[in-house]
Amino acid sequence: MLDENLNERAQHLLKTLVEGYIRAGQPMGSKALMAESGLSVSSATVRNVMSDLEDLGLVSSPHTSAGRIPTEQGLRFFVDTLLTVQPLSGEEVDSIRHHMGPESGRVELLSRTSSALSGVTQLAGLVMLPKNEQHAFRHIEFLPLSERRILVIWVINDQDVQNRIISMDRDYTKEELQHMAHYLNRYFSGLGLDEIRDRVIREMEQQKVEANQLMLAAIEAARQAFDGQGEEADYVLNGESNLFGYAEMADMEKLKKLFEAFNQKQEVLKLLEGVSEADGIQIFIGEESGYQVFDGCSLVASPYKVNDEVIGVLGVIGPTRMAYQRIIPIVDVTAKLLSAALNRH
Repeated sequence: MLDENLNERAQHLLKTLVEGYIRAGQPMGSKALMAESGLSVSSATVRNVMSDLEDLGLVSSPHTSAGRIPTEQGLRFFVDTLLTVQPLSGEEVDSIRHHMGPESGRVELLSRTSSALSGVTQLAGLVMLPKNEQHAFRHIEFLPLSERRILVIWVINDQDVQNRIISMDRDYTKEELQHMAHYLNRYFSGLGLDEIRDRVIREMEQQKVEANQLMLAAIEAARQAFDGQGEEADYVLNGESNLFGYAEMADMEKLKKLFEAFNQKQEVLKLLEGVSEADGIQIFIGEESGYQVFDGCSLVASPYKVNDEVIGVLGVIGPTRMAYQRIIPIVDVTAKLLSAALNRH
């Protein structure tokens, strides 16, 4: 319906206004718009067009300036109707690939991808961890240390190695630790960490009845090692500090709430899960996210796949005046590069 209400001149002036606002973050007056648009029109004509755009809710006039800025509705119209996205050059694709770094374990690859997104866009880059692989336990080993301490080394998802030092009620010999590890590898390998925690509780109760002290010790060691695992971040986030560079995000109270949302994760994850159920690039501008904490922010996100199945989402979060024509292809290409890397794994 907006297309029908806006003639070609009005759309051209709105496009010029949005591009100028994205570039400088400042309201634009009629004279500046007239000069940048390249149209042979008077300042009065530009003012009339801006007045019409304001009536349609596409632009607004800040109290401190006679110029105008696009509203979130105006930005949405720009993205859906006026934006021309140019494919990335080979050099730009190589730059993203370089930022992603050499291929390694999956968790490290996802972390590098998040860093690549933040580094290339100078926004906050995030990558949702694959749900179906996040908690899979494969193998565990115990190494004795001094003073009843044990180094626990375990493998998750075939390639991701983690370790933790735990304390036990007594010293254990190397042979005892080998038996403990063998027991856990035999009965727990392939399970998710959430399922392991549930089974550990049941096994501890049963083992107490059976009085098998070594197996009880193995289960206690597993409980300590896996405590908190699987409850950690469901996405990796990098580049939050980039948001400080935008004047419209200088409100410290707003930034505090946004960073709290990053840490608490639930609202961000719900947004990402919505993207995982859609196809292709998804863009949420300001209030479109449905969460007040993201007002004034935009999310550009895309699913990534393994064997043509969506297993996660990546994207960038930044101010609503982000350079969509540049960000959209970056997110799209990064999702394709990550999918290709994971398929090779």
